[in-house]
Amino acid sequence: MAGLIKGPAIFLAQFAGDEAPFNSLPSIAKWAAGLGYKGVQIPTFDSRLFDLNKAAESQAYCDEVKGICADAGVEITELSTHLQGQLVAVHPAYDLAFDGFAPAHLHGNPDGRQEWAVDQMKKAAIASRNLGLDATVSFTGALAFPYLYPWPQRPAGLVEEAFAELARRWKPILDVYEDHGVDVGYEIHPGEDVFDGATFEMFLDALGGHKRCQINYDPSHFLLQQMDYLAFIDIYHERICAYHVKDAEFNPDGRQGVYSGYQSWINRAGRFRSLGDGQVDFSGIFSKLAQYGYESWAVLEWECCLKSPEQGAAEGAPFIESHIIEVTDKAFDDFAGGDTDQEQIRKMLGL
Repeated sequence: MAGLIKGPAIFLAQFAGDEAPFNSLPSIAKWAAGLGYKGVQIPTFDSRLFDLNKAAESQAYCDEVKGICADAGVEITELSTHLQGQLVAVHPAYDLAFDGFAPAHLHGNPDGRQEWAVDQMKKAAIASRNLGLDATVSFTGALAFPYLYPWPQRPAGLVEEAFAELARRWKPILDVYEDHGVDVGYEIHPGEDVFDGATFEMFLDALGGHKRCQINYDPSHFLLQQMDYLAFIDIYHERICAYHVKDAEFNPDGRQGVYSGYQSWINRAGRFRSLGDGQVDFSGIFSKLAQYGYESWAVLEWECCLKSPEQGAAEGAPFIESHIIEVTDKAFDDFAGGDTDQEQIRKMLGL
């Protein structure tokens, strides 16, 4: 039996730029294929690579995009709407910081920015279906995150109302995804209201268990929170529709721990690393995903405070390739077995 997990693939967001080969979809797709990647995850918020508005309106454009990728030797894994999803729910404390994710004419206009983000999310459902994709990846946004630490004391009902409002904003969007047969794999990530398993369950409950509310599994964010990221797969595997392969390390000392003391990325106790340079047990993760029959893509998300993106990308494809498991269709001890004999079984049991 062939391996169920597809890959290696690469998320293009961190590599896109104004210089070739990173400034257009044809050239960056060829670059990725040349490194051994079989799939590319496309950021819908980078107009150098993709036009989301056009993709939602034109099947011909989507066919062209698929053709560009196929000619380069890669498939499209998912569309990413991380930045638009972030803007579906923004606490006022983050208004200025997140304005940069929206078009300039919406800066300083939180209501207009949110309306734009919701429209973008709905267009991504249509575009995904036009591209023949069954999932997209995104963020939930955040209303409660400034109150993460329970000091000062949170008034009763604050968190519940935050998640109720988050669900009120997302349910109409997810209904559009249901109409088009596309999942939203939320990247569970600090800075979002959904940042661990407990908060994912709160969000899912507020949504009434909406079937399109899924997970983009990224172990790096769990390691930095000191979560059991393998047990997470045991608990939530039925909701995992996408997988970001990203490494991290956590090195606490006498000066800093999980919160990392407001330090720069290179000086943090918890920091992201290139694949193989951190502490994530990828052999365990790929084994768990294979065990539960995960059939979608393993997508490199490169973020590292030390190594160059070019080196990280070059090393990422063979790293992922080496971890993909070809699931066996036979037991290792079949050679020692025999035909089933019910009479013999009863004798062995003393019956």
